Amino acid sequence: MDHFVRRALVATALGLVLAVPAGAKAPNIVFILADDLDAASAATMEQVRSLVTDQGTSFRHHYVNVSLCCPSRVSTLRGQFAHNSTIFSNDGPDGGFEGTYAKGLESSTIATWLQGAGYRTVLFGKYLNGYPNTAPSITYIPPGWTEWYSSNDGSPYSEFNYKLNENGQTVSYGSAESDYLTDVISAKATDFIRRSVDQHPEQPFFAYISTYAPHLPATPAPRYAQALPGITAPRTLSFNEPDVSDKPSWLRNAPLLTEAEIATIDKQYLNRRQSLLAVDDLVKSVIDTLEATGQLANTYVFVASDNGFHHGEHRLTSGKLTAFEEDLRVPLSVRGPGVPVGATVDALTANVDYASTFAEIAGASVPSWVDGRSIMPFLHGKAPPTWRRAMLVARGEHGGAPRAFDGLLEPPDPFDTLALSIPPFTGLRTADGYTYVAYANGEHELYQNTRDPKQLRNQYATANEHQKTELAAWLAALTNASGEALRQAELRPPK
Repeated sequence: MDHFVRRALVATALGLVLAVPAGAKAPNIVFILADDLDAASAATMEQVRSLVTDQGTSFRHHYVNVSLCCPSRVSTLRGQFAHNSTIFSNDGPDGGFEGTYAKGLESSTIATWLQGAGYRTVLFGKYLNGYPNTAPSITYIPPGWTEWYSSNDGSPYSEFNYKLNENGQTVSYGSAESDYLTDVISAKATDFIRRSVDQHPEQPFFAYISTYAPHLPATPAPRYAQALPGITAPRTLSFNEPDVSDKPSWLRNAPLLTEAEIATIDKQYLNRRQSLLAVDDLVKSVIDTLEATGQLANTYVFVASDNGFHHGEHRLTSGKLTAFEEDLRVPLSVRGPGVPVGATVDALTANVDYASTFAEIAGASVPSWVDGRSIMPFLHGKAPPTWRRAMLVARGEHGGAPRAFDGLLEPPDPFDTLALSIPPFTGLRTADGYTYVAYANGEHELYQNTRDPKQLRNQYATANEHQKTELAAWLAALTNASGEALRQAELRPPK
């Protein structure tokens, strides 16, 4: 049974209509993942908005399980929540690339599943924090990738003076304008698309395009070094929050941000926004190349982020790692065959859903341990009969600043020092608008985000006991589940 016949049978069973006629090549998949891109900053990206969001469907309540790069990226690769992947941090021995490699998690990922389904698979840019430290060689390529272009030395976060493992050969890049990493990734991605169409016209491709921008230091492309003069971090109601007496102890005694700290936040915000202009250019180049090669109508394009980011909210210096909305909510826009144009989805979706979604597009099977759900029904304009009503959020025992910055782990954020004092937590983000957080030290947070979108009022102390008991039981059920049992537990609180 050929690939598209299998897809047609699955689609018929689900009541879906395929946009590609039977016998045609299976759809290509392009997944563009930015680093530390918060939803508010993503909304300023003109090319993403005009070429992807406005031409497809956006997901307004899309979240990550752990607001940290490597745990999120492992969730993307395997469709697992962190309590099941056991990757909670950016560095080893239990986290980062080192932990992922040691635990053998790379043996079964979206790369191996899609390659097994007949796809050409390629990764450009950032992989897992610390790659390739502890691998057999500096030119190690994980299973499942047909082509590979990822940094293996130098300082890729600075966008200059780095090295790439290009299909098993280390290639050095310097400080010339043409070496700017986001542009190099863009050029390699568009070249891959053209070569795939020319040399493998009957074979679909999966391109994972992963920029280091806008992660700090967020170096802008030289052509944008003077762009966006005068912009500052948004002064939301929670910016330098006046009263944090309702917050957990790690934040309750934090002083107000000083003028110097606010100036630093504004400068970092400007740099991030400037660095995103080149990412926006990358998106346009990819879309233009897909169109020029006749592939756009048969390609799903996803634009997303590995985690959110805060810029002065709740008195916090620039960073992530918290359970606040700025850190957990991330952008997701998708265009492609059959995807409703200009639509929005309000359902609760998560980064663990990418793997199942890509697998369904490709007609690939996923292992029973996968936690996520395919969002394909939404991409065909159909709400599924059941969907998650709550998702698990977490911060594990490890996190914050890496043991030692070596250029590949990632530069620490200003917030990382304070983040080390955050106790581990688990929590829920519910479809009816609640954020519930249970810290290991016994403290709690509870926000009703619909009425209090900036999370200024922790309602846990005044919540009724029934609600507290129900949320705690629901959290426990999710924390101890995986696969289908977890998906069932997401549907309702336990009785």
